Amino acid sequence: MKRYLLLVICLLGFSYGVMAQVPADTSRREVMLETNMGNIRIALANETPLHRDNFIRLVEEHAYDSLLFHRVIKGFMIQGGDMASRNAKKGQLLGGSKEKYSVPAEIRFPQLFHKRGAVAAAREPDRVNPKRNSSSSQFYIVYGWDMNKEEVKHYAHVLDSASRGRFVMTPEVRATYEQVGGTPHLDGKYTVFGEVVEGMDVVDRIQQVATDDADRPIEDVRIVKAYVVR
Repeated sequence: MKRYLLLVICLLGFSYGVMAQVPADTSRREVMLETNMGNIRIALANETPLHRDNFIRLVEEHAYDSLLFHRVIKGFMIQGGDMASRNAKKGQLLGGSKEKYSVPAEIRFPQLFHKRGAVAAAREPDRVNPKRNSSSSQFYIVYGWDMNKEEVKHYAHVLDSASRGRFVMTPEVRATYEQVGGTPHLDGKYTVFGEVVEGMDVVDRIQQVATDDADRPIEDVRIVKAYVVR
């Protein structure tokens, strides 16, 4: 009996050891945006669960279907998600629609930053939104610009000074900006919650379209359908 109990205890100890060694699930949820200019696949960050889950919920509710990329600035970003854009008339100003709620900020710098292809939440300005809470639905995809080492160094200094040392650009972040570009002046100010994993060529084409004085594309760029692919 003693030998039997000893064997059971050893087996249980082995089982717990195996369980402890099982790696955590690090897979990311992914969403496809089918647009009238091509498809954009987005991977959502687990580090920003509130934004991830909110975005997934809206996608599953088909909230993004037929919405426009209503604000496009060449060499900067493309922005969509205004619910008023679905049936917007030509030339109608967009981007300021009232929303029922906001999403608490989840700024996770330097893990998530504004490299080319980053997906981030739009928001109201600091003067009315000091906590930097995010829009419930509006988001932007970074295109940004190319920069050399000295430019990156400049933005790193500005970030450090503006945040009083709270946000410090790591060597890895600096290297990424030097290699792929982005919009570093937005770091520490907006929540980055994902990145484009397929379709940056589509983002490139969209950021080059002709726009009016309010940065709205002359010819509508529309999200035909959004759906979860993973």
